[in-house]
Amino acid sequence: MSRLTITLDDEMHRALKETAARQGRSIASIIDESLRLRGIQGSASARVLVAQARERSQLSDDEAMAVAVDETHVARDR
Repeated sequence: MSRLTITLDDEMHRALKETAARQGRSIASIIDESLRLRGIQGSASARVLVAQARERSQLSDDEAMAVAVDETHVARDR
């Protein structure tokens, strides 16, 4: 697992710590969830999305990739 250092203003850091304590979670888990909700995922996750799209809809590889790209854009826009 990789480590990352980020810089937050004091108010954001305090809010993050309070949220983690209130939810009984770690700051890392909240950040990880936030990144995933923004659609930031590894290439393995993208391959899984393509495989699921292909299986559910009987699409060709190119069609399944287009669906996965579209879904990724939708997820990132949320």
